[in-house]
Amino acid sequence: MKLLKEILYKVGITEVVGTTNVAVEHITFDSRDVKPFTLFVAQKGTQVDGHKFIAKAIENGAHVIVCEELPETFQQGVNYVKVANSSSALAYIAANFYDNPSEALKVVAVTGTNGKTSVVTLLHQLFQNLGFKVGMLSTVVNKIGTEDIPSTHTTPDAISLNRLMARMVDEGCMAVFMESSSHAIDQHRVTGMDVDVAVFTNITHDHLDYHGTFSEYIKAKKKLFDSLRSDAVAIFNADDKNGEVMVQNCDGIKKGFGLKTVAEYRAKVLENQFTGLHLTIDQTEVHTHLVGAFNASNILAVYAVAMELHQDKLEVLTEISNLQPVSGRFQYFRTPENISAVVDYAHTPDALKNVLSTIKQIRTGNEQLITVVGCGGDRDKDKRPVMADIACTWSDKVLLTTDNPRTENPQEIINDMQAGVSPVHFKKSMQIVDRKEAIKAAVAMSQAGDIILVAGKGHETYQEVDGVRHHFDDMETLQEMFKRLKNS
Repeated sequence: MKLLKEILYKVGITEVVGTTNVAVEHITFDSRDVKPFTLFVAQKGTQVDGHKFIAKAIENGAHVIVCEELPETFQQGVNYVKVANSSSALAYIAANFYDNPSEALKVVAVTGTNGKTSVVTLLHQLFQNLGFKVGMLSTVVNKIGTEDIPSTHTTPDAISLNRLMARMVDEGCMAVFMESSSHAIDQHRVTGMDVDVAVFTNITHDHLDYHGTFSEYIKAKKKLFDSLRSDAVAIFNADDKNGEVMVQNCDGIKKGFGLKTVAEYRAKVLENQFTGLHLTIDQTEVHTHLVGAFNASNILAVYAVAMELHQDKLEVLTEISNLQPVSGRFQYFRTPENISAVVDYAHTPDALKNVLSTIKQIRTGNEQLITVVGCGGDRDKDKRPVMADIACTWSDKVLLTTDNPRTENPQEIINDMQAGVSPVHFKKSMQIVDRKEAIKAAVAMSQAGDIILVAGKGHETYQEVDGVRHHFDDMETLQEMFKRLKNS
């Protein structure tokens, strides 16, 4: 229980109707989650305006309402706090309600179009292996030490985020490694958080359905760095042309990392095989289980964070050699028939190109590369033809199929992709709407030595169609199809 006046610290209050000297036992932005002594925050969301549910929240027992627009009439016994921005207010209220857990942890926030999940997962692995108890907030799963907690968003809402971090503090975690999506930053889910290290991986074409322009997308991610304290560290990818832009006007200590560019942290790929990378990091040779130049960049980011958190260089490099690949990120296996299979989350043009270029570096050229790829519905349509073009340019055969169509017609999504296939590549592409059938077809047409890439869904264990999630796992389906082929 907290007094209202205690949890309004840093909230941009413009007016109070009632008193702030009342007890608050629960906070929420969902009127269905209200119970007695609840503070309800009315947010203006992208889909729903929480102000429409103020009356319902009061009916369910809310005695404090935080809102941007006060209702025309006031209920007796209810206290109203008018704020400039409800989403920002919610973040500060949540942090204060849970005793500002980010101040008790080393918070490492990772943002970028690609690589966020890999970097936070590898950091969690690394620090656990170094003997620390640490937390993780990611697209795939949240973790407190070794305990798995299901994840529903890349970055949780402000209340869930602070509640999880408070549990991490209570259970003895020294740090948390978290993904910070552009949506989360723009929607103030991480506002007021005490970030010790912010990491920028890269930025490419994505989420323009939400941000509108690439410039706005960059601005959203840049907010993470603009909010850093002067003693916090901003680690940025110096190989990305927007890396320097991301840390402009940042008060924190700036440290770059790169494979190609002069930077504080450097690495060089010596050998790249399906079995892993052989590289130098700060002039020390390291073997890893991860594959591809993009993963060399991710590993270098992880190393940079470890150094900035004052870990021993030799111990860190030793443990980096033991790190295991992240689920659904260039997840590889080879069949008894000598067919190589890769499952990857690549759902942006740049990520798909990275995976395909990595395979090109490894392959001999005498085998077929068969790519299964789709694009999500209700998302940025501009990338659909681009992804199909990349798939066809870098592959020998391409199966255009369904990803998560959500509320869109799957065939129309595929048609958008097909528009990017040039006439010279037309014969190598094929449309199969059913994703399982597309994977089955890829397996059927493969021969010894060939490589199959299934891209787009990676770690996901569902396929969302018309708002309903059905079980679907790319790796599971791929392995099932190979078993059928073997038994046929």
